[in-house]
Amino acid sequence: QVHLVESGGGLVQPGGSLRLSCKASGMILSVFTGSTMDWYRQAPGRQRELVARLATDRSTNYLDSVKGRFTISKENTRRTMYLQMNSLEPEDTAVYFCKYGYGSREYWGQGLQVTVSS
Repeated sequence: QVHLVESGGGLVQPGGSLRLSCKASGMILSVFTGSTMDWYRQAPGRQRELVARLATDRSTNYLDSVKGRFTISKENTRRTMYLQMNSLEPEDTAVYFCKYGYGSREYWGQGLQVTVSS
């Protein structure tokens, strides 16, 4: 069965960088390449928000506040999507969730804490 495994979170100083990974273990290639890939985040007391999206046509969309700082990408052979986060700010502190969407099906990661603090 498909199981998403997130990694790469942690504590980083303002201005630093992190790369989050989300491996779709057990997902066949045709499903992976046909999936919309998203990163969401949720901070305490705030609503969950979409941070970045990689569509099946490879177009991307970003939350305005992260444009120019974050990059979403994927590697088909590794069945893995990534979120490269540069110039991190304290406001980026949140739990980050990856999501693959395939038709009406959704696969969610377990959530990964990212803390930006000096």
